[in-house]
Amino acid sequence: MRATLMYGVGDVRVENVPDPKIQQPTDAIVRVLRSCICGSDLWPYGSMPSSEQGERMGHEFLGVIEETGSDVSGLKAGDLVVAPFVWSDNTCEFCREGLHTSCLHGGLWARDGIDGGQGEAVRVPQAQGTLVKLPVAEDSALLPSLLTLSDVLCTGHHCAVTAGVGHRTTVTVVGDGAVGLSAVMAAKRLGAERIILMGRHKDRTDLGRDFGATDVVPERGEEGIERVRELTGGHGTHTVLECVGTLPALQTSMGTVRPGGTISRVGAPQYSEVPLGFPEFMNNITLTGGVAPARAYIEELLPDVLEGRIEPGRVFDRTVGLDEIPDGYRAMADREALKILVKP
Repeated sequence: MRATLMYGVGDVRVENVPDPKIQQPTDAIVRVLRSCICGSDLWPYGSMPSSEQGERMGHEFLGVIEETGSDVSGLKAGDLVVAPFVWSDNTCEFCREGLHTSCLHGGLWARDGIDGGQGEAVRVPQAQGTLVKLPVAEDSALLPSLLTLSDVLCTGHHCAVTAGVGHRTTVTVVGDGAVGLSAVMAAKRLGAERIILMGRHKDRTDLGRDFGATDVVPERGEEGIERVRELTGGHGTHTVLECVGTLPALQTSMGTVRPGGTISRVGAPQYSEVPLGFPEFMNNITLTGGVAPARAYIEELLPDVLEGRIEPGRVFDRTVGLDEIPDGYRAMADREALKILVKP
């Protein structure tokens, strides 16, 4: 089959790899119908050391089950399913607590011999616990929105939930990428009364307004912080959803949060130290967030997608075939595209 591999900075190739096969009785083989390129894929795209072997890519996909192992029940060949971006058994003590990303028997796609989602098919370990059946046809117009359940919609939701967003909550969202826009949608869904989106790409912030943002702040740094404070009577917002992962984004979050407020970070952190000092201590600032346990949220969010109350698939602004994935990476890295949908 064909699949995506990254060999180093800017070096993405689509090559022939071995077809996936059932290796464990808990496995399933899924033929990929839709995949995508994630903003977090751009970090290795811009920094990965050169390699002669390459690394498989992709952690978001939905598709059709072609085969199941003997221990898999509740799923069968022909079922349309979505896979969260971390596979898990959905039964261990951490999964039962809603922390599937710490599953005792789980792992990551495209690691340790597991297929990546940016290919024609995937061997899914712990298939019964990982995969969620979707009650639509293979040609459904909802597939792009359903694909967001694999990562970005659930990540934005996780950011809002861990920050404590609710009715009468004011929110600042830092970042106008797909996760940031999903966080806007999540905050609106949870009842936030005011949502300030910090972003400078007008096409993205216009979509953010459609998703529920009440204000847009294009300024960055101290100027952006000052603008948010002007909009909130000088106090800042109750919650800040940090959806970028850089230190400047976190510093902006620290500057825009209200005393007693909460910052949730879900952008993959590209820094090793967090600037939480005496001022934050005196203002009772809470820092939370982390990698989203998408599997814990899919059943909650799925009805809103199926019934059209939210349209998270609008974050995809370009569709490519499998062989066009390298150009898709380039387009996202050059900010020519918000998020690339892949149709193998």
